[in-house]
Amino acid sequence: QVQLVESGGGLVQAGGSLRLSCAASGSIFSINGMAWYRQAPGKQRELVAAITSGGSTNYADSVKGRFTISRDNANNTVYLQMNSLKPEDTAVYYCNANISPRWAGIQYPYWGQGTQVTVSS
Repeated sequence: QVQLVESGGGLVQAGGSLRLSCAASGSIFSINGMAWYRQAPGKQRELVAAITSGGSTNYADSVKGRFTISRDNANNTVYLQMNSLKPEDTAVYYCNANISPRWAGIQYPYWGQGTQVTVSS
């Protein structure tokens, strides 16, 4: 069994910062790309930031220069540092990872349970 567990969400004032963490655990052979998505009420889920196993990153235009994605491969963890938060960043944030379980020869997409981020004006 493989699971992703997120932490670090909460309520913050505009201009503030939060750091999200997502740890993968279970019978894992390897982890490839990891990413953060978010979904605001009434909107579709959107990609916020992604990072490859080699450390290459890409960001949604709306968060460039404010958010930073990073990963700790030794601990199967991905982070999202969010600075200069805006009310429009309010959403449920989901961790995603493409993982090859030990029992399978291919990779599957796994999702975390989501963590709420609320930015007040």
